[in-house]
Amino acid sequence: MKSIRVRRTRTRILVGAALSVAALSIWLVRHIYSSINTWQGRGQHFATVYALAFLLLMWQCVLYFCERPRKVTPEQQGRLDELRVTVPVPVRNEGPNAFKACLASIADQARLPQCIVVVENDNSVDYAAVRSWFAGVCGERGIPLIWESTPVPGKRHAQGLALAAARRAGISSDVYVTVDSDANLDRQAIDEILKPFADREIQSVAGIVLASNLRGNVNSKGQRRRWRDALVRLTDLWFVVGQLVDRSAQSALGGVLVNSGVLAAYRAHVVDDNLDGYLNETFLGRKVEFSDDSMLTIYALQHGKAVQQPTAFATTLMPDNFSQLFRMYTRWMRGAFIRTFWRFRYLRLDNYAYWGHLIGWIQMALSTVIFIALFLYLPFVRGIWTWELLLIPVLVGYGQALRYLGFRRSDESFGAQLLTFAAAPVAQIFAFTVFRVVRWYAMATCYRTGWGTRQKVELDLVSSN
Repeated sequence: MKSIRVRRTRTRILVGAALSVAALSIWLVRHIYSSINTWQGRGQHFATVYALAFLLLMWQCVLYFCERPRKVTPEQQGRLDELRVTVPVPVRNEGPNAFKACLASIADQARLPQCIVVVENDNSVDYAAVRSWFAGVCGERGIPLIWESTPVPGKRHAQGLALAAARRAGISSDVYVTVDSDANLDRQAIDEILKPFADREIQSVAGIVLASNLRGNVNSKGQRRRWRDALVRLTDLWFVVGQLVDRSAQSALGGVLVNSGVLAAYRAHVVDDNLDGYLNETFLGRKVEFSDDSMLTIYALQHGKAVQQPTAFATTLMPDNFSQLFRMYTRWMRGAFIRTFWRFRYLRLDNYAYWGHLIGWIQMALSTVIFIALFLYLPFVRGIWTWELLLIPVLVGYGQALRYLGFRRSDESFGAQLLTFAAAPVAQIFAFTVFRVVRWYAMATCYRTGWGTRQKVELDLVSSN
């Protein structure tokens, strides 16, 4: 199965920067003036909230355009080439096509790992044929392969078993590159994600994750549904823009808060030194099964910096129905809420991650005030409703989504990419309204610390891919 190739396009990033600043500037001036006049002086407090929210957005904008891919000198590259890389691959109820594509992409890397450890985790799927095929591939390419299985469910347990299996085999590691079992790595992914480690302060690196199933999504009966493709595209747009806005801003100052489990890299000591706490994390007396990637990122931030490498790409299966989407987002937000306590308690005050996390909560509070004012107070209490209110998420959506045009992928025409970009206001409004309510629900039910998915195969790549 062919891997998707992705490359950055610098020109569009610069154009996007100029248009983003212009759009957000117009937004600020127009609505501060409008709110003050419409409310006849009573809107000054709202205008202040609006102005503060805008300034935080501008600060974020400045930061994310300061992010640059890490480059290395020949001497640094020589040291990176000596790093021993282990790739643990936990798999549980993954679609066979997606899992095989994942393994093929790891074995096809321009910079091969020193070891791959696959752990079947309480599966209902028989991967015997995949195992036999992959053993042959690794044998041909000289990659040590360890294949384990465990009846105990849990991604963290599987990762811990993978690292223990590598040590038993006498394989030592300098870096762990973590992937999900549906990750399809760009051929340069490992080479690129290792480059930031030339800086000894950097302890973890996040990759950029895109959707692998932009087209050809089918239901459980194998029936094609065009709306499924549309939902995947909107999710991809929202998710990619989040990485290229929020995470890029954090990365510029070495304070990335969450690496994606689809593709991330950690210095081995970060994981090894904290393995017991990682495997046995609890919240309100319950074992935490999700949010593994953000927990590892906290450990990395305790030792130094966490960054994103915007030239390390991977694709993954995005939800193609609302049930999967809401369950995934609910799990993420429960994890994010739990992480809030850990970050304020354990992150160092001299690391931007602490202050970036605080700014994130301030932004959330301000956006909640704006949401209540625009969509509840003004229309239902004051009787004020104009089309201009919708201009706010439209401008913000388009301004930030310009980052989506900052790369090209081999399986997507620029025209199709532009059509997805055109839907930015839909994704923005959906996130501003529906996802906001889901987040409140997730916070209220944070005591439910189970994974919530992977009870069966829900997604897979179509065989034509």
